[in-house]
Amino acid sequence: MAADAAAHGIHEQDPTASIGILGEEPTSPFPRPALSKKLWTDPDFTVENTALDTVGETGATFHPRTRVVSVDPGSHEVRTQAGGRFGYGRLLVATGGHPRTLTDLPGGDRVLYYRSLTDYRRLRVLAATRPHVAVVGGGYIGTEIAAAMVGEGCRVTLLHPGDVLGEQMFPAELAARFDALFADAGVEVRGGSKVRGGREGPDGVRLELESGDTVQADVVVVGLGVEPATHFLPEEVELADDGGVVVDERLRTSVEDVHAAGDVATYPDPILGRTRVEHVDNATTMGAAAGRIMAGSEETYDHTPMFYSDVLGLGYQAVGTLDSSLETFVERVGDGAVAYYLDDREVRGVLLWDLDEGVEEAKALLARHSRPADPADLAGTITG
Repeated sequence: MAADAAAHGIHEQDPTASIGILGEEPTSPFPRPALSKKLWTDPDFTVENTALDTVGETGATFHPRTRVVSVDPGSHEVRTQAGGRFGYGRLLVATGGHPRTLTDLPGGDRVLYYRSLTDYRRLRVLAATRPHVAVVGGGYIGTEIAAAMVGEGCRVTLLHPGDVLGEQMFPAELAARFDALFADAGVEVRGGSKVRGGREGPDGVRLELESGDTVQADVVVVGLGVEPATHFLPEEVELADDGGVVVDERLRTSVEDVHAAGDVATYPDPILGRTRVEHVDNATTMGAAAGRIMAGSEETYDHTPMFYSDVLGLGYQAVGTLDSSLETFVERVGDGAVAYYLDDREVRGVLLWDLDEGVEEAKALLARHSRPADPADLAGTITG
């Protein structure tokens, strides 16, 4: 989505600019959140009416199935796996990430490392027979796919390594509610389950757990997050400790005429500090800003993004760091709750649990870079 937003940003700033998009996937840029949310839960959402018209709206030339293997900053040239060469005036790295994989669990017809529109289409076919689906991972993708599959009438087993689903992100009382939400929906939630590997066979997929147990399923969907896709970049491009591309406030990398945006970019957030955010609000807003900057705008990127998820009738939004190892304070607000995450010096994150409003108030609170001595004094700060 960062690439689509960047193309629109370039076209907005300079309608005469030449835009080329190289993508390793066979499809044009597509709203990834829909792949695990609305395309499963809302019949009004279809692939056709959700697809982005990047080419038609911006005049960009799109090159699908084009895997970039190197960038030569000296000659301003990109080289592809197929031997192609593309010159550039300014280059945007908006490659997002590749799914984290398990070495001993190869992807296949019934083992999906879920990320793309191709994966969605394959899972849609598989789900039609209401198979037993094992979902590996209890993060955003894992929980959203588990919710989607149980909604399709599938038997679902959700495997995650923690004791309680969501315990790494949510305060204990909310994690317990989150776990119960899935169990009540009919999902078999198996905590303490770390998958070591597995094999696909004629009778389905056999997963091997580190405990020595096995799980037999018809389909396996793996959602273990992503690794920034930077394998093709030259060593002159500075990378952060987590593999993200380091950019400045104008989204410029350490190499002249090379910018980065979206999930792959580690940037200086005006409120959160230097960070990397893997969510749609950041991808689209940063992508558009990068496009305008590349086309001549003098602006800087100063947006602090939010993130969200919707599962089984529960919606939550957040800003900042959701880490349950921090000090937390939970306040009931209406039918929902607000959770505050604090370290010794400041409020680091805010979770809006089943609340529609409060994102801007959360940003304002984080921007103070302070905290009360007693977290309970935060009560009433955000009313949802």
